[in-house]
Amino acid sequence: MAKKKKVAKAKTVKSLKAKGKSKKVELERIVLRTGEALVEADEAWSAAEPEVVIGELDGPVGYSIAQLIGDQVKGHTKVFAILNSDVQIRPVTLMVSKVTVKSEAYTNILMGTVQAAIAHGVLDAVREGIIPKEKANELGIIVSVWLDPSVVDANFDPEVLFATNREATTKALRKAMRNEPSIDWLLENQNQVTHYFHQLAVDKFKS
Repeated sequence: MAKKKKVAKAKTVKSLKAKGKSKKVELERIVLRTGEALVEADEAWSAAEPEVVIGELDGPVGYSIAQLIGDQVKGHTKVFAILNSDVQIRPVTLMVSKVTVKSEAYTNILMGTVQAAIAHGVLDAVREGIIPKEKANELGIIVSVWLDPSVVDANFDPEVLFATNREATTKALRKAMRNEPSIDWLLENQNQVTHYFHQLAVDKFKS
């Protein structure tokens, strides 16, 4: 029984050399954490609203990535986040579209500007220490991506769209790794937070 408990609580250990001595730093095992964020500019097409899960590749997140990448569905193609063709990022990050993709124009924006932004957002999270650099090859990320369909007909600015998606990706990962918002904050602020679209329906009903 004691042996089983020891295995269950196993943590990643990294050996370092400090002042000539070998020092072990224990990195917490990340099974599965979740986060979401919303970042937008003035135009509707600029809204970035990713939902993320992050966890070890030898756990549920890793298994899900392997299954999703091998189970492609028309209109919801899953692809890795890359800096450019032939340059995949770490931690491995899989993009899944919330919107059913129906046009080449939408595909080009999703697999161009948004894909690049997500890749940079993940690397920003590593650079900021949100995701431990030492675990970059051990963790996997799934990003459920929102790209407003109106972007196809808009005269959109790719730099603005890139910026919102990059920032939102990092923000969602930060919240996931810090387990934010906390349950204490949620219980304290539950009645002060209004769901935007629910309130629109209420206001419309009353008008």
